[in-house]
Amino acid sequence: MVRLVDSRKRILVTGGAGFIGSHLVDELLSQGHEVICADNLFTGAKSNIEHLHSNPNFEFLRHDVTFPLYVEVDEIFNLACPASPVHYQHDPVQTTKTSVQGAINMLGLAKRLKCKILQASTSEVYGDPLLHPQPESYWGNVNPIGARSCYDEGKRCAETLFFDYRRQHGLKIKVARIFNTYGPRMHHADGRVVSNFIVQALQGAPITLYGKGQQTRSFCYVQDMVEGLIKLMETDDAITGPVNLGNPDESSIRSLAERIIGLTGSESEIVHKPLPEDDPKQRCPDISLAKEELDWAPSVQIDEGLNRTIDYFRKRLTNLVVQ
Repeated sequence: MVRLVDSRKRILVTGGAGFIGSHLVDELLSQGHEVICADNLFTGAKSNIEHLHSNPNFEFLRHDVTFPLYVEVDEIFNLACPASPVHYQHDPVQTTKTSVQGAINMLGLAKRLKCKILQASTSEVYGDPLLHPQPESYWGNVNPIGARSCYDEGKRCAETLFFDYRRQHGLKIKVARIFNTYGPRMHHADGRVVSNFIVQALQGAPITLYGKGQQTRSFCYVQDMVEGLIKLMETDDAITGPVNLGNPDESSIRSLAERIIGLTGSESEIVHKPLPEDDPKQRCPDISLAKEELDWAPSVQIDEGLNRTIDYFRKRLTNLVVQ
């Protein structure tokens, strides 16, 4: 999605060295913008952005959003927060602080600069949903004291802050609820199903299914997700969201594992482990609002996206062995 802009913007992307963030930075630079990437590298990686350091429009700041940041920009994409259970449960207090205090700091910056700000929220705000598929009007079914609550409730509170800043200060906000996203630059050990299954399949290790594998998810390729985020940011100020961004094509976790075994030519066996606490049984977005307001829907088919991701991990695992 290369589209040169008429006027260059200076854009801050927090979490810009992360999986989705680094792809967003790539796209914004390709459109001719200047981009400041802020990341504390807890889950982000220098390798995700090392190809950008020679670009005169790119600037990297090692920064934790729980502390104020003083820069001059025209727009802010706030993506900073660990997003996989392995990472966000490692330090749950810090995860909540990143979502809540990070939102306060970025909203404060946007308020000072009078600029637009987009919050990368999550489908986890719906919890283990009682309504399927999930529309933005659904308030969710979230355990406020469980092992996943640091992330779920942190993101819910961030959404509250965004809308209160809009009501109280007239801030121009956008809120995107991101559903399962996959693609190159996923962390090889982040515990998410696509990266888990691909790494296990490529290594010939047993593929781990939690429960019977009948829980469902829908998987959106990162290129489509980035397009959705940018389209949301570019909408009229009256459009705030929340807007679901994800792939409405639903599949069981077991069928995903079998698909990856087939695409990799692996001989891995499938093994079962107990279902984690509060793991949602169903997760699928209703993207009617995104289609209507953004003219957006995913275009990358699952096998195409998985093959690109498998190629990335083949190279990544080879490099890890060599090192």
